[in-house]
Amino acid sequence: MPKIEAFSGLRYDLGHVGSLSNVVAPPYDVIDPEMQDALYDRHPANVVRLILNRAEPEDNEESNGYSRAAMLLRNWERDGILFRESDPAVYVYHQVFDDCGHSIERRGFMTRCGLERFGEGTIYPHEETMSGPKADRLKLTRACGANLSQIFGLYPDEDSAAQDLLESAIEGVAPLEATDDLGVIHRIWPVTDLNVLTQLSAIMGPKPMFIADGHHRYETACNYRDELDAEGKLSPGDPANGVLMMCVGMNDPGLIVQPTHRLFRGVPELTAEQLGERLEGYFTTRIAGEGVDLAEPIWAEIEKEDDQGTIGLLTTSDERWTVARITDKGRERLQELVADHSSDWRGLGVSILHRLIIDDLLGAAGHPKPGYVHSVEKFMQGIEHNSEPGGAGEVAEPYRLGALVMPASLEHIRKISEHGERMPAKSTYFYPKLLAGMVIHSHK
Repeated sequence: MPKIEAFSGLRYDLGHVGSLSNVVAPPYDVIDPEMQDALYDRHPANVVRLILNRAEPEDNEESNGYSRAAMLLRNWERDGILFRESDPAVYVYHQVFDDCGHSIERRGFMTRCGLERFGEGTIYPHEETMSGPKADRLKLTRACGANLSQIFGLYPDEDSAAQDLLESAIEGVAPLEATDDLGVIHRIWPVTDLNVLTQLSAIMGPKPMFIADGHHRYETACNYRDELDAEGKLSPGDPANGVLMMCVGMNDPGLIVQPTHRLFRGVPELTAEQLGERLEGYFTTRIAGEGVDLAEPIWAEIEKEDDQGTIGLLTTSDERWTVARITDKGRERLQELVADHSSDWRGLGVSILHRLIIDDLLGAAGHPKPGYVHSVEKFMQGIEHNSEPGGAGEVAEPYRLGALVMPASLEHIRKISEHGERMPAKSTYFYPKLLAGMVIHSHK
């Protein structure tokens, strides 16, 4: 079972930096070069200089973005830009955001969570990881000796006992507040009351934890801990035995999973009629119209149907839409292809799309990484400009196929994680993102 612990976090001194909004940043993996420059310009102590230090022409093995981040972290703490919490704390974290014209609040708390290797305890992943990001984050962790941003974890808490306990503890207390570039309001409150922290630990002790976001950073924290242990540098009470975790109850009304639609290169260039022939028997298909701008009504139809086996496909050669619904024959074929996976995994829209349609029926296994977009608007922009919004711009090969696909639900995450399986990459997108810089978990 995951062990929840209070810790003395590093936080920005507002007397040095002014508004907290000046120095926070979204997670490193959603920061493009343009946003990186804007965050650099916003404040000389913006956390982007730690989580994604800008590459310089003279960088080498000894002097580089990782070493600069480590130096800045040391200097900011020395100069009082960052201060260490006087008492161990858990940090209540609220996010207030707009969803379809309604104000939504997501509630959780940041804590140190004891590390468990996936498959050896009750902390579960749900997505596949790649070696490159883990190598990058390990270099940064070695240099800084800290978790600079939090993992996003989900836990079952039907009666909201853990969060309600913390909400009572902060009642009437003014929060620290930041507003991000999307207008999301982020608020935190340190909770240091020993009685509250003891009760929280008892409530959380038996509960499993499901990683919603931050798989690469979680595995990196495990790798870093194991490195220290192999070198004889890890004591039982070392902070590196844990990782900074944002914990959100799976029944929280502010927990929203958004879709991640796909833009494919490296697949056959087909018309809608030819696509229908490839899918025949495995899907029922209907040509639903022509024009990229039909994405909105097509997606509205798919959302209303709320079936993982219904996918909207745009063939860019004729800009025609096909709505495809998997048949029993299609499910049988997918079971043949991935017999080692559970029926829950095979029932995911992203599994059906990638393993049955793209890899098998279109024969495009090994295709280039698709473009990922989270809104219909970005989907249409991506097709029209032949680039993933926020990406590097146009490339030689155009997108040949667009796919609107349902997101995995929280129940999918729970079931598939408990099976010991991982979903295809980008199966889920939790909005809004957690901000880096609200609190830092130092190992020193």
